[in-house]
Amino acid sequence: MSKQETARKGNLYGILGMALAILATFLSGQVENFKLLIPLMLGGALIGAILAKRVEMTSMPELVAILHSFVGAAAVLVGLSSFLDPGHAKMVGAEKLIHEIEILLGVFIGGVTFTGSVIAFGKLRGSLSGKPRLLPGRHM
Repeated sequence: MSKQETARKGNLYGILGMALAILATFLSGQVENFKLLIPLMLGGALIGAILAKRVEMTSMPELVAILHSFVGAAAVLVGLSSFLDPGHAKMVGAEKLIHEIEILLGVFIGGVTFTGSVIAFGKLRGSLSGKPRLLPGRHM
């Protein structure tokens, strides 16, 4: 995506991919609460559109970092939701083990993604220094 033309195509493919994912989710029959889902999606789209219009191109890495932190937070919340799902308690044997490993990995990777992205945002913005923080008693 080093050229404008390929970057635009990449963005278009990303938009089409997300539109297909949303459509597949709606048509899957697993969505039980459209009254909650649609306002949340519209709210997220509105926040994203406002941020995209306001942010200068030189601040784009900061925007990408903070938006990426939301991806990590979403992964943690999906893992938590999956763990708290009543169907989880009914699982037994290998199915339960695989499901719990999947939850553990999702929450761990999501947590690392969230934390790393928030730190990257802070460093890019200049509100966090790049200097390491040294813990007291580290040489004991």
